[in-house]
Amino acid sequence: MKKINRISIIDDDPITIFGIKKMLDHLDICDSISTYLNGKEAIDAIKDLIADKLEVPEVIFLDINMPIMDGWQFLEEFISLPIRQKIRINIVTSSIDISDREQWEYFKTKTHHHLDYKNKPLRRKEIAEITRAA
Repeated sequence: MKKINRISIIDDDPITIFGIKKMLDHLDICDSISTYLNGKEAIDAIKDLIADKLEVPEVIFLDINMPIMDGWQFLEEFISLPIRQKIRINIVTSSIDISDREQWEYFKTKTHHHLDYKNKPLRRKEIAEITRAA
């Protein structure tokens, strides 16, 4: 499996972050894993990477419900950034609200990035499958 240069986990739940990081470490597919507790921290960091002409994350794990800036607000800003490569954004949520799936469908039509939608908890097999760079 090809190594991924950079992965970001954007989630306010430390247990989810720990679990995803543990599975990623076990799979040994990435050299740099960044974590953020809300969308604002993440979008600011990604803008800094772009400004410094550094690689943005190839794979993003994105929670929907977070304080300060939620996943949908993050996506709105992220898809407007000048990123040509196709990023794999994995929405990971415990939400069972149908409107969240509708939002996901809506965002899929607004971007060239690959958007996936998974319910928590993620399993190792799912992590391996969805960490393939888009």
